[in-house]
Amino acid sequence: MTTFTWILAATIAGGIVSVVGAWLIASRASAAQVPVLISFAVGALLGAVFIELLPHAFNTSDNLHVTAATILGGLLLFFILEKLVLWRHCHIEECEAHDPHEGPAHAHTPAPAVVAAHHHDHGRSGMMILIGDTFHNFVDGVLIAAAFLADTQLGIVTAIAIIAHEVPQEVGDFLILLHSGYTKRQAFALNLLSSAAMVVGGVLAYFALQTMEQWVNTLIALATASMLYVAVADLIPGLHRRPEIRATIQQVTLIALGIATIWLVGELAHG
Repeated sequence: MTTFTWILAATIAGGIVSVVGAWLIASRASAAQVPVLISFAVGALLGAVFIELLPHAFNTSDNLHVTAATILGGLLLFFILEKLVLWRHCHIEECEAHDPHEGPAHAHTPAPAVVAAHHHDHGRSGMMILIGDTFHNFVDGVLIAAAFLADTQLGIVTAIAIIAHEVPQEVGDFLILLHSGYTKRQAFALNLLSSAAMVVGGVLAYFALQTMEQWVNTLIALATASMLYVAVADLIPGLHRRPEIRATIQQVTLIALGIATIWLVGELAHG
């Protein structure tokens, strides 16, 4: 397969898998399954960062200090973007569809159908969520393309890690759209349309980076910052809502499974 084919396949699969998976979970499965996805996603993201992306970024860097500064600047950038509500990672236990006054005691999340039935839109329209999600998917497509241009193995690992965290995010987006008055069919169609931005970002980045190869390492550093920020700032705090021993053991096990999966994928891709 050519690099372009890999990018196209990864971005299309990323969009379809995340949206279909989110739709199945939000409309049919128990909400208790979503924290499982989140724990696995944390492991996949951290595994991708520390096993693949970070070593590659440093190994191919002409200036380690600049690369480190880019990662640090990326963390600050994503913090600012999230503050501006342009970058939105929403999952079932920390979603605007829930009452913000419920607090840490909100460990036992109600079923999606029940959540969707309560029309509390807290000032955030479904259209704003779609705009933020479209931007997010576009950037993910750019990062996937940069990873594949750097190394096929790195691209595969990056794509898997991005898909892993997309599913719980899309569940939250799906529920918010239902809150905003959209039907399940409309919410599914709009989420699928938004996910197409990942393909657009990947294709545009592929052609743009052909003439700007010097930007590939910078984008890899930003991908590192993006995944690290999502795992540490967005997903892990939600896991602390369930401090009981049984839940903690489950979370640690699934995080380890996510890391192991990334390691295994990397080994297989390298082989």
